[in-house]
Amino acid sequence: MAVLNLNRWDIAIGDDRPLVVIAGLNVLEDLELARDAARHLKAVTAELGLPYVFKASFDKANRSSIHSYRGPGMEKGLEVLRVIKAEFDVPICTDLHEIYQAEPVAAVADLVQIPAFLCRQTDLVVATARATKAAGGLLHVKKGQFLAPWDCRNILDKIKEAVEVDMTILCERGVSFGYNNLTVDMLAIQEMQDLGAPVTIDATHAVQLPGANPKSNGASTGGRRVGVPIIAKAAVAAGANGVFLEFHHDPDKALCDGPSCLPLAGARDLLATLKAVHAAVRQTG
Repeated sequence: MAVLNLNRWDIAIGDDRPLVVIAGLNVLEDLELARDAARHLKAVTAELGLPYVFKASFDKANRSSIHSYRGPGMEKGLEVLRVIKAEFDVPICTDLHEIYQAEPVAAVADLVQIPAFLCRQTDLVVATARATKAAGGLLHVKKGQFLAPWDCRNILDKIKEAVEVDMTILCERGVSFGYNNLTVDMLAIQEMQDLGAPVTIDATHAVQLPGANPKSNGASTGGRRVGVPIIAKAAVAAGANGVFLEFHHDPDKALCDGPSCLPLAGARDLLATLKAVHAAVRQTG
């Protein structure tokens, strides 16, 4: 497995490196909420000695309903992320959906994310890889809900051919067999690491119930918030190199995917547990 580095931030991911925490908001709602999340999560990860990347989306293009909240858009969203990056001195992770977004997003985000449903879109993947390499960042590619873990070899091959360097972190987030549910196979983590890439677990989206939120009569995605710590702990025990988690100060009032995100106040306890699990795995592995 390759060890990848965000050199500016002295963060490395892979092999026996510390557990990397990619965490923040599902989607940007306003600057103050982003500040609160960044402030709290940076303090917690600093106390625990865990490498930290702040995550928030400026646009959630894959929505169940055309009426669902999507975010502030790229221009306003990237400006908020610039503020967070400067004020809190943290690296940024955000996702994109269109080829034209690659260069402006890579100019702000240190970890540029390819959404799961777009992970096989060759032109988008290649354009994002080239822009991200030029900016000195890394890629975080969500494994599609429709892919077997070994199918990610093709994604890695595309990126390697386009940029001629290893720069990709793969992210497990479950597999869909229909019927509004996802299943996470913990063996997938090792399978993807065997392809040569570090692997993270998106425990937040792994507990989604796509198109099955009873409060909206199926017009939005439901979720099982209680399952997030279970998935996260199991994945770290299975050898994941990082965790991807979304928080909100009041998840029930979150404008997007509230049923799957965790209360910000509980971040420390969960991350402390994950750090302990990671340390135990390294000692016995």
